[in-house]
Formats: sequence, C-alpha cells, structure tokens
Amino acid sequence: MKQTGKINYLEIPSQDLDKTKAFFSNVFGWKFIDYGPDYIAIEDAGIDGGFYRTPLSSTQDAGSVLIVLYSETLETTLEHVRAAGGEIVKDIFSFPGGRRFHFTDPNGNEYAVWSE
Repeated sequence: MKQTGKINYLEIPSQDLDKTKAFFSNVFGWKFIDYGPDYIAIEDAGIDGGFYRTPLSSTQDAGSVLIVLYSETLETTLEHVRAAGGEIVKDIFSFPGGRRFHFTDPNGNEYAVWSE
C-alpha cells in the first residue's frame, strides 16, 4: 500500500538509454521496460524508478542526490562495475556502519555501493 510522504519513485538522467540498460543489467541484474525512445522504467532494483534521456548527468559534487546501492560482496561488485565500463571515483573506504565506494556509470552519473 502506498503511503503519503513515502519515497515512491526515482527518475535518473541518462545520456544513452542503451548504455544504461546494458550497464545496470550486467552489474546488478536490473530489468527494464521501454516507454518510447526517451524513457525506460527500472524493474527489480528495490524501488520503482526510471531513466529519462537528457544530456545532463548527476554527481554529488554538483549537488545531486546520491543513490546508494547495497552489496553483500563489495569488492566483487566494484570489479563488476569496472568490467561493465563504470569508473571508480572513490575507492572503498570505511564509514560509521560499513564500507563503500563511489562510481560513475557510462553516462557520468555518480552512485555509491555499501556493505556492512
């Protein structure tokens, strides 16, 4: 049941929707639904959302919200990100509660991945 005030959906910029689908399918196993040439919805990502076509990208340095994903095997996920064409922008570091790294996808959007 949807509740008033709960985060329900995320929309993320993408310069190239085909690269986005390939990257997140390969690294995290996400599935997508195409809604025309300029929008894809995410399936099996833990929250509903989608990617919209734009020349812009989202980074923490630009003041954008940081989307943080979870991994049970942080080092393996880091290697999968690299192998799929992502760039590690902050290598694995400790923080209160766990460890994480930051990466950019092939479109230049920044994300983090954390683990206990």
